Amino acid sequence: MSVAIGQDEDRREPLRPPRIERNAAISEPRWVRVALITLALSFLGVFLVTPLVAVFVEAFRKGARVYFEAIVAPDAVAALKLTLLAASVSVIANLTFGIAAAWAIAKFEFRGKQLLTTLIDLPFSVSPVIAGLVFVLIFSSHGWAGPWLLDHGIKVLFSPPGIILATVFVTFPFVARELIPLMQEQGTDAEQAALSLGASGFKTFFYVTLPSIRWALLYGVLLCNARAMGEFGAVSVVSGHIRGQTNTLPLHVEILYNEYSFAAAFAVASLLAGLALVTLVVKSLLEWRFADELAATHRH
Repeated sequence: MSVAIGQDEDRREPLRPPRIERNAAISEPRWVRVALITLALSFLGVFLVTPLVAVFVEAFRKGARVYFEAIVAPDAVAALKLTLLAASVSVIANLTFGIAAAWAIAKFEFRGKQLLTTLIDLPFSVSPVIAGLVFVLIFSSHGWAGPWLLDHGIKVLFSPPGIILATVFVTFPFVARELIPLMQEQGTDAEQAALSLGASGFKTFFYVTLPSIRWALLYGVLLCNARAMGEFGAVSVVSGHIRGQTNTLPLHVEILYNEYSFAAAFAVASLLAGLALVTLVVKSLLEWRFADELAATHRH
């Protein structure tokens, strides 16, 4: 009898954990999913799509002739050129700084590392207007460095250099902040392997590190560019609002609106919206073109 019982026990199937259906964690009722999707789309429609459409509707309210006259006016062209100049210099400067800072923070241990990380986040916590006032304190004719610079014929405030400095300050965290978490997660194994095989530091960076961070780098550049073109607070303080000389597109829109030139103000504002849309289209095209490489990067 005992042998038979033992055989029956041997033939019993082992205990298995309860089977959990795939995607059980997100198998909410249909009405919940519909409600969440509707809420998200409504939010985007009210706070994103509707204002964007309103800008273009108001820009063309008085006809195409008034629209094109507003965007080809000398002051508008000068503001566009200055905006593109400030954005270009800011992207180049922050690209260089962001890569260097992320490389140092993610790949090396050194004294002051935490301080550097904190300073990178400083523009996020300081109002752009305060940043502009700091530049006034430093570079004005009664500031710390202003008199010496003026004696040597260097003008910073109320000129393009001051606008570029203010724009660089408010945008420099974007590239670094996109790269640091990714490079910390990747570690240093790939670089150490390349160095052990005889690769130089520059070759290691360009052939090992850079390909693995290029998408984070792209996002950082796009964010930096968008922030630079739309910056208002810091630039408003240091520009002096000189028409045709130190006005960027956001400042020019403000002047036109205060002068009750609403159609012209919305026309110039549509240029900023158009530049933002072009940036998004370029990003989407790059993602579509290199979708497989992007997926591989996320897997690693």
